[in-house]
Amino acid sequence: MTTAILNARLIDPASGLDASGGVIIEDGRIVEVGPHVTKAPDMARETIDAGGLCLAPGLIDLRVKTGEPGEEQRETLNTASKAALAGGVTRFVVMPDTKPVIDDVALVEFIARRDSGMGTARIHAAGALTVGLRGEAMAEIGLMKEAGAVFFTNGDEPIADAAILRRAMSYAASQDAIVASRPDVGALRGSGVMQAGSFAARLGLKGIPTEAEWIGAARDLMLAETTGCRLILDQISTARSFDLLDAAKARGVHAACTVAAHHLFFNELDVGDYLTYCKVNPPFRPEAERLAVITALAEGRIDAIVSAHDPQPPEAKRLPFAEASFGAAGLETTLSAALGLVAEGQCDLLTALRPLTCGPADLLGLEGGNLAVGAPGDLILFDPEKAWKCEREDLRSRSTNSPFDGRLMTGQVMRTLLAGQTVFDRI
Repeated sequence: MTTAILNARLIDPASGLDASGGVIIEDGRIVEVGPHVTKAPDMARETIDAGGLCLAPGLIDLRVKTGEPGEEQRETLNTASKAALAGGVTRFVVMPDTKPVIDDVALVEFIARRDSGMGTARIHAAGALTVGLRGEAMAEIGLMKEAGAVFFTNGDEPIADAAILRRAMSYAASQDAIVASRPDVGALRGSGVMQAGSFAARLGLKGIPTEAEWIGAARDLMLAETTGCRLILDQISTARSFDLLDAAKARGVHAACTVAAHHLFFNELDVGDYLTYCKVNPPFRPEAERLAVITALAEGRIDAIVSAHDPQPPEAKRLPFAEASFGAAGLETTLSAALGLVAEGQCDLLTALRPLTCGPADLLGLEGGNLAVGAPGDLILFDPEKAWKCEREDLRSRSTNSPFDGRLMTGQVMRTLLAGQTVFDRI
């Protein structure tokens, strides 16, 4: 099947392309792209007039939680896929903290089988770094990597025992496997529920000190340096964490980072009057830290922006703030969070899209993330200036605990294609 997309603004961060033109997709892959593509070939079965909309590679999301297997009332792989495609995410990685935990080959293969290619997003599994995510014994990293796990992580529970983490990193390095760690120190985080500081004190809530992230990041980077492990610092949210990462890279450490899209948009004051939809981990930081994350994006220091999609059912969020679960739905708002910065002039479009497309693809060695000839025809058409209001009842996730609920957003996906076929259409 041949599909032609014409009259588009081509946006390809991998090559720096930003020009009017078109794309021809044949048998699921791009066969022609550029300003010279102005008409459809005779054999085209579908011709799409983009009407000047931006045409970019589909987004790649490295941090998505689902309830499946085990807690399907939160989210299934199918509902997560529908939400992903509506948000322009054509490929995503499922985190291992399910019930049961993804810590063996059978569960990695279970996730792979759900990637049917029949109108669902392309799905990969992240394997657990330790058995049951308990931080006590190393999981079967080598076997899970052979089965298709794209990286290994202990999820939101960092490994407290540095010796166990060092052993896991050493083995991962021997298998050329990537480790992702949430830089955190549990003893410092304690029972904190939001950013530590005067605002938390006024609300009467226990705070999570910023240094818990700094110390965790410093430890994990040093262990990566001594073991030669490839490391992703997952969801960093402070200026000093970026400084620690830059210093480690200068020493030759193979390290990268991700940032949650909501940390580009919110600060600690958005918790407001105990808004549990804004209870996330890491917590929303002071405004100075949010601006530092935006600066890091503009300077190209962020490898991947993630949705940090963590759906929670209403009964887990409609509780007093201290008792409510951490987590926020994010698959349908990630692109808009980045495009809002473009609209405000804080970064350009190619820079904003790089950690959503070719950045994560290059980091994990995945297909896609670019508009090159031979690349999969996984594409999105979006309007970078469209204003819309996020309403939780309109979200496609099974759980709609979004901090963006009721917020005015800028930029929205209009059409998503997988292998050249339309799988979501808002036009």
